[in-house]
Amino acid sequence: QGQLVESGGGLVQAGGSLRLSCAASGSIFRTFNINTMAWYRQGPGKQRELVAGIVRGGSTNYADSVKGRFTISRDIAKNTVYLQMNSLKPEDTAVYYCNVKITAAMDYWGQGTQVTVSS
Repeated sequence: QGQLVESGGGLVQAGGSLRLSCAASGSIFRTFNINTMAWYRQGPGKQRELVAGIVRGGSTNYADSVKGRFTISRDIAKNTVYLQMNSLKPEDTAVYYCNVKITAAMDYWGQGTQVTVSS
């Protein structure tokens, strides 16, 4: 029905940049409009946390720890969400997950992509 495919993770030195992408595909996304797209992350020994989100109207929100460094954007026509990460820090090291919501009950997760920032 629907799947999310993430790409763009990797290893980068502190101060560097990475861009994550997440494409939503499948019949469910061709049938219903996506309401929100977001990125979460889970660092070693930590709980999963919201990094950034964007709603269909374009409003965005960010975790305080990434404000001014990360930018979330989306291509509605392609059902794709991006996360531009600049000035990366070692504490940004985590598995990053894409999340797409059509409704509260129609909630999809990507498989996760590893981001490692070396000091």
